[in-house]
Amino acid sequence: DASRDGELAGIDRAFEAGAIGLRDVIEAEAATLRADDDELIAFALAHCPIDPSFAPFAAWAADEGLPLTVVSDGFGLHVEPLLAAAGLGRLPVITNAWDRGSLAFVAAHPTCVGCGTCKKQAVERARNAHGAVAFIGDGVSDRFGARYADITFAKVDLAEHCGRESIPFLPYADFDDVRQALLELDAGAV
Repeated sequence: DASRDGELAGIDRAFEAGAIGLRDVIEAEAATLRADDDELIAFALAHCPIDPSFAPFAAWAADEGLPLTVVSDGFGLHVEPLLAAAGLGRLPVITNAWDRGSLAFVAAHPTCVGCGTCKKQAVERARNAHGAVAFIGDGVSDRFGARYADITFAKVDLAEHCGRESIPFLPYADFDDVRQALLELDAGAV
């Protein structure tokens, strides 16, 4: 309804002004949800398609032995069903937890409350487990993952953020661009 839309617009303005963190935004958005989990998942499946270049990219990464993890600062309930519908249900996922209308920040930083899912920690864990980390993102929730990754691929809001903050990044339009750039990096061309 209009009052909820106005409230969320105010939350967005407060975030943009730096008065609140992303975790506050996610909590406010979650409070507006009135559907049950099955309805929310069905809505996500119907309206939130995965980039068509992602499945071939994931297959290429698997063939190359490159670990790939999906890290989301969303509600959590929709990520695994979306991946499963795209045939990618085997990918590891780090995200918030949603259970029957209850939101839990299970992948949060222990002291920072800026985000729900700490992408900085996800990058650091990946580096400790596998070595250099390539981070791919497009939104403001990706800003700390981008800052701590060895190489960052950015578009949309993340590209703007990286430009403002002088965080080196490679622009991309889709995952085919990312694959090509990684191949060129491996060959020493980038």
